[in-house]
Amino acid sequence: MMTTGQKLRQILEQPGILVLPGVYDCIGAKIVEQIGFSAVFTSGFGISGSTLGRPDYGFLTATEMLYTVRRITESVNIPLVADIDTGYGNPLNVIRTVTDIVDMGVAGIILEDQEWPKKCGHFEGKRVIPMAEHIEKIKAAVHARGDSGLVIIARTDARAPLGLDEAIKRGRACAEAGADVVFIEAPQSIEDLQAIATAFEDVYLFANMIEGGKTPVLSGEQLAEMGFKIVVYPLSGLFSATKAMMNCYRQLFENGTTAGLTDIVTFQDFEEIIEVPKYRELERKFSVD
Repeated sequence: MMTTGQKLRQILEQPGILVLPGVYDCIGAKIVEQIGFSAVFTSGFGISGSTLGRPDYGFLTATEMLYTVRRITESVNIPLVADIDTGYGNPLNVIRTVTDIVDMGVAGIILEDQEWPKKCGHFEGKRVIPMAEHIEKIKAAVHARGDSGLVIIARTDARAPLGLDEAIKRGRACAEAGADVVFIEAPQSIEDLQAIATAFEDVYLFANMIEGGKTPVLSGEQLAEMGFKIVVYPLSGLFSATKAMMNCYRQLFENGTTAGLTDIVTFQDFEEIIEVPKYRELERKFSVD
């Protein structure tokens, strides 16, 4: 049977760019699948905010992150790409993390080169480990994935502290070490994006679009024309859901009722999202007469 990593590789072999929506819980993942996306992405920023109510400052432990990733993976049938931060330690820790990830059926991972505790790639004050240390982590991840086909996306945050040339240098070294995709985080202009695309040949490139972040938000089509293969919109769902909840709770607070609220799904619509009809049928099938 084909693994999820192998399925993701098949998707990447197809023409065009892969657009990944970011999710932080099972509801979001199920909506993504039901709408028709071919793959989904878990956002560390979103998981930290929704699980802990704290910013993406390295507060999440490996256990907390992987627990959430496992639940999301089990809730859908499409390939999932997981943000695993720095791998939570040295190469040996990376081996353990990737081994667990493969056991969960995750299709791809992002592994970054920040010092721990890391920060959101679009925050100020990031610091990165030496390139040689990150390369060993990439090699460890390649070793740990075995024959699973897990897609390894090597991320570097060197653009901000060390400059674009150093970030490109690191990206090339990661590709030579066995990474399948190169992700240079937080380019600061369209010119940066174009320089990244020009610097790599025969390497899949990953772009990260955050509304209000460091990088200009472009469409998948625009990025594909530049030469990018994957684009993720990691926080769009989180930001939209947060806005909807703010409006809902504000109306309830001010009016004492949600009557008249229009930006809301029905009870029946939500039943469909979480597959209540399927479980009702199973309940009937296995009920005692």
